[in-house]
Amino acid sequence: MKSKLLALLLIPLIVGVFVKESKAQTQNLNISFLLDLSDRIAPKKNPDFYQRDLGYIKSVETAFVNHVKGKKIMLLNDQMQVFFDPIPKIPNINELSQQLKISFNPKTDKKAILGIDNIYTQVSSKIYTYTIKDNHYVGSDIWKFFKNSVQNYCIKDKQRNILVILTDGYMYHQNSKFLDKGKSSYITPAFIQSKKLISSDYRAIMKKNKLGFISFPYNLKDLEIIVLGINPSKQNPYEEDVIKQYWADWFTAMNVKKFHLITTDLSANLAPVLQKIISGK
Repeated sequence: MKSKLLALLLIPLIVGVFVKESKAQTQNLNISFLLDLSDRIAPKKNPDFYQRDLGYIKSVETAFVNHVKGKKIMLLNDQMQVFFDPIPKIPNINELSQQLKISFNPKTDKKAILGIDNIYTQVSSKIYTYTIKDNHYVGSDIWKFFKNSVQNYCIKDKQRNILVILTDGYMYHQNSKFLDKGKSSYITPAFIQSKKLISSDYRAIMKKNKLGFISFPYNLKDLEIIVLGINPSKQNPYEEDVIKQYWADWFTAMNVKKFHLITTDLSANLAPVLQKIISGK
């Protein structure tokens, strides 16, 4: 009797696990990277940050490949691509960007799947190496990318859309510096200091002064976002909290249902975290 009762209790659990696994294996992934190629990756400023970025890209790419390998060929409808704003002034950037635009369908050759790792490792490394060698950092206009491109580039029907933003968490570009009462299109260490967001009551100050990013009347409910590499200034003990609050409020205002705000760490430490997020487990 006890064994039968135990079996009956285990059935819903087993079915639940099976359904979850099946859903993860049949969902169609559409992963986009938005790379911040500002001077945050300059070796003189942050010696190993560009290597961390490459490690993060590798981790997401590996999770994507594992997902594709776990699906039946006839169910393939997955893609991955990389975006910049503005476009970096480096040799053959259009060609390099095209190589990072990967798409799989039932007609895809298995060799193409096996070749992703090599392509993403080599091409992404070239982009960072060229940018650093050129030593002319055009910055990253994340705010404008959301304003003009995120809906068209990063969201597709019947797919699980994930946008991975590699950035230090600060937002600034000389061509997108706007203020609308308490809202702004940017946030920098100096800006945070000027708004006196340097104590434990930063939330109250933000609410009172209606501080935050200028949002758009978009419904991004079908987009998941990972902000990866947040690197707050050490001068303010609440800097990280303020940065994450700005991003969280911004995404919430645009109806993003699921997002992750991840502080910079060694890529080896974050690899299992990213694998878990991408796999949806």
